[in-house]
Amino acid sequence: MVTIRDIAERAGVSVATVSRTLHAPEAVRPDKRSRVQQAIADLNYAPNAIARQLRKRRHETLIVIVPEIANPFFSGIIQSIENIAHDLGYRVLIGETQDRQDRLDHYADMVLSRAAGGLILLGSLLPSAVTASMADQRAIPFPLVLACERFEGLPCPSVAIDNQAAAALAVRHLWETGCRRIGTIAGPQSNSLGRDRLNGYRKALSDLGVNLECGWMEEGDFSIESGHAAMMRLLGSGGNLDGVFCANDEMAIGALQAIRSSGLTTPGDIALIGFDDLRFGAFATPPLTTIRQPTGELGETAMRMLDALLQGGVVDHRPVLLAHELVERQSTKQRVDN
Repeated sequence: MVTIRDIAERAGVSVATVSRTLHAPEAVRPDKRSRVQQAIADLNYAPNAIARQLRKRRHETLIVIVPEIANPFFSGIIQSIENIAHDLGYRVLIGETQDRQDRLDHYADMVLSRAAGGLILLGSLLPSAVTASMADQRAIPFPLVLACERFEGLPCPSVAIDNQAAAALAVRHLWETGCRRIGTIAGPQSNSLGRDRLNGYRKALSDLGVNLECGWMEEGDFSIESGHAAMMRLLGSGGNLDGVFCANDEMAIGALQAIRSSGLTTPGDIALIGFDDLRFGAFATPPLTTIRQPTGELGETAMRMLDALLQGGVVDHRPVLLAHELVERQSTKQRVDN
């Protein structure tokens, strides 16, 4: 049986060049492409059947990109992606960027070179090849699905919750429990999650007729340590806060410790609400009120979107928004002094 290696030897090119000729002939120099096509004819090769086999092998491996593997929020999404991928016959490779462009581009290059079939992006960076295609108004160069984050004007499938609406729900909950001086520990403003959740906080206060005052807002980086540091700054700012919305649960756990170490109580002195519903939040002291994201549904939806792209189906580029939920626990118990 004639193989792709036989074609490469006949044409005097690499196996990779033959593969590119079969799958992306426009990416091959005309002289090499002509030699490959002539070798295919000389050896009576059946490129369509073999090409299907190569596509199948290429698509067995998919890449899921996270900014930080240690972040427990991503584990539920990854588990769901892996479960669906296994059922569909794919393998999943997890890539961690540590918010570094070069690491992200390394994994994107694997898809560009067809060592992997597609990419699910959970972080706030975009591959350089994607930003370049957007700048030149070209199509995205490989199958890409966004989960959790959003990028305006990027023509690819995406799934997330409405982070602005969810943050506003959290702030309204603090208000309904009696809080009137509500601060926030915002996420980094370099990514869409941090911006959307801060916008939701601001909109909720505006809708409630509350003017945002100096000393009510600090920024963290989504880590426990940054939440602790930001809460200490809020306590020292003179804002006299009685409620704080944290843009994720990790920062809320840090904030809880800062409140406790300052001789204050939660929710007696300062009520606290987080975001994401990480498992350890329910076992904090006191248990943490939070916004729950449907991590399983996020992962499943993203994986099915990528599978549809790989199968050549039509996938709507309008963002898919999933439902969020308020989970009330003791950190926002009804106040009796207001």
